[in-house]
Amino acid sequence: MALPDIFSKKVADEIVQRINNLTPSSQPKWGKMNVSQMLAHCNVTYEMLYENKHPAPKGLMKLILKLFIKKAVVSETPYKHNSGTAPAFLITTEKEFATEKARLIAYITRTQQLGGASFNNKESHSFGPLTTTEWNNMFYKHLNHHLSQFGV
Repeated sequence: MALPDIFSKKVADEIVQRINNLTPSSQPKWGKMNVSQMLAHCNVTYEMLYENKHPAPKGLMKLILKLFIKKAVVSETPYKHNSGTAPAFLITTEKEFATEKARLIAYITRTQQLGGASFNNKESHSFGPLTTTEWNNMFYKHLNHHLSQFGV
């Protein structure tokens, strides 16, 4: 079953609407992050794509990511609750809800406006070149997982 196309305006708008249904007091159904930390966590995917903020893995670490982690991230298979995450995605400090929410919506909008074709065979931070479908799965699945975590 194919995941919804995050590059389509309709699906991107649906994700943004779900984000807009969050409040600073939204509580998780599982996990340790509060809602502001979750939004910051979701922003990391886009920071790796658009910002020069996180060092890219090299050598053996990049090989391990490509061989053992990539499939779990870019496949259609949903993430399990309370599954582990890469160190760059661990958000342990307090974050400002409105700031993180606005950043995430801006990243989603930017990505949708660029369109799926601009992502085909684009180099990812951790996994090498990905197809448009792999990018879509990575973006949509991660957002859907965490928005479901917070009941939206």
